[in-house]
Amino acid sequence: MLLLSFLLWIILNGRVTAEIVIFGGLISALLFLFLGRIFGWNLRREGTLYRNLPVFLAYVLCLIPEIAKAAWAVARLALSPRRRPDPVLVEFDSGLPGTVQNVLLANAITLTPGTITVSQKNGHFVIHCLRPEYGEGLSDCSFVRILRKMKGI
Repeated sequence: MLLLSFLLWIILNGRVTAEIVIFGGLISALLFLFLGRIFGWNLRREGTLYRNLPVFLAYVLCLIPEIAKAAWAVARLALSPRRRPDPVLVEFDSGLPGTVQNVLLANAITLTPGTITVSQKNGHFVIHCLRPEYGEGLSDCSFVRILRKMKGI
């Protein structure tokens, strides 16, 4: 958070001078202390965030093509005169250990066209799918495999 707030300060200023760097560092440090006091943010949590950054980037890079593929499938379903939606609720257990991983999985499922996360509690998901095949293999999808690699969250 400290580094991100400092980088945001530099980006929003649009130039780098000694004055901007000094004030940016001071304001970022004060913001970090405020967040630590109010939200319990600390350097250990910050380190965990940075260690999991490659996994989060892999998650985003996996999410974008999955959204495109699902959007194409839903568009074909909507435009086809022969294929009709056959809504179904699918339940599965993710097996993910942490709340953050389960929330990221729920968001990925909801962001993917044709599926909506109806409920998620302790890794047990209920997903609404436009067609039964949209819900196949959710418990071992690419998102779950990537999110299992997150450590310490």
